[in-house]
Amino acid sequence: MKVKIGKYPSHRFYHNWLYNWFGYSPKQKTSIKIHKYDTWSMDDTLAPIILPMLVQLKATKHGSPWTDDEDVPDELRSTSAPPKENDWDTDDNHHKRWDWIIDEMIWAFESKVDDSWEEQFESGTSDIQWKTLENGMSEMVRGPNDTKEYDWEGRKKYQERISNGFKLFGKYYESLWD
Repeated sequence: MKVKIGKYPSHRFYHNWLYNWFGYSPKQKTSIKIHKYDTWSMDDTLAPIILPMLVQLKATKHGSPWTDDEDVPDELRSTSAPPKENDWDTDDNHHKRWDWIIDEMIWAFESKVDDSWEEQFESGTSDIQWKTLENGMSEMVRGPNDTKEYDWEGRKKYQERISNGFKLFGKYYESLWD
């Protein structure tokens, strides 16, 4: 994959004039070349690109979009904030909700980029041996020194959090602006 994305064009008076009269709006210059192997595991290909962009967005953002209470913990919901003075005001948790959502997206992409995250659910040492069956086939069995354990419930919760971060990324994709 090779991607070149130029700066956004500066907005000058004549750009507005061209747009108003002719519908012309200068665009960012882009050049993108995708190879067949880039889509073999596209989620792994895109994660190292998306992650630093999310981190930068969080660091340089100038506002927060509207978010749904159902996407955040109870303590960050609008119903948990003190009453607003005016209907048009944002509640005290408005920006905290967006920070939490971005943090969950970042966490999910960090986990995707780190292909060793599942190792934290393993403990002990493995002693796998092969047993020959009567029909000539072999089966894998645990040896006498096998203490390997796996926390399947912990892994499931971790994976659910990753999946939720990706769900939030999709839901708020059009809100990823600065």
